[in-house]
Amino acid sequence: MSTSTVSPSQVPASRYSPEEWQTRVDLAACYRLLDLYRMTDLIYNHISARVPGHEEHFLINAYGLMYDEITASSLVKVDIDGTILDDTTGLGINPGGFTIHSAVHQARPDVVCVVHTHSRAGLAVAVQKDGLLPITQQAMRFTDSLAYHDYQGVHFTDDERRALQKSLGPHKAMILRNHGLLVAGGSIPEAFDILYYLEHACQAQVAAQSCGVELIHPDRAVARQVAGAFVDPNRKAGGKIWPALLRKLARESPGYDR
Repeated sequence: MSTSTVSPSQVPASRYSPEEWQTRVDLAACYRLLDLYRMTDLIYNHISARVPGHEEHFLINAYGLMYDEITASSLVKVDIDGTILDDTTGLGINPGGFTIHSAVHQARPDVVCVVHTHSRAGLAVAVQKDGLLPITQQAMRFTDSLAYHDYQGVHFTDDERRALQKSLGPHKAMILRNHGLLVAGGSIPEAFDILYYLEHACQAQVAAQSCGVELIHPDRAVARQVAGAFVDPNRKAGGKIWPALLRKLARESPGYDR
């Protein structure tokens, strides 16, 4: 079967509720943005999102599409066990990859979107014993709110789900040691925002360490003040970022909303 994306004439938006279609559009946009910012691993990794009105159902990428091919109509709908409910591509999903996502969605009803990546910088920090260092403003955002999960190999079991749930706890960002990054957002735009900053913090750390010079470590109190600024409910920047990103996609990666 061809792995080309499904045309809008084959799968019209009217097939879904307006709320589900908007979630599909935003989720497809998130996939395209990860491709645009080079946070992909070929056809692997996933971004999942709850279906509005059917919170026990989730959308995820078809197994075999590159991120720059993903559209709103090509996303696959599954339940918490990964059982396919709707798949216009016929490609199915990577069931093992959904293990991580199902673990988070199952334990955290407040989470709408889960993103897992194997980016180069994320992997580089994931293998460091001290993890993410609070040496940049981006990294300080995660002060006292970054979880870690020890690597135990490739497992797709209930035991692994429970271990992931315990490691993540109430946090929205986690470093999977020797494996990659994971974020959990209350919305798709929030999940992308968290991942973008976490990824840039990792990139900056690796770049700074490569210089071979002594690094400046600000006081913990400073790092906590920075973290507090990012969770301030009056922070207005977050609501402006997503529309700007969608405008960028319209210029550089159109067609995701089909």
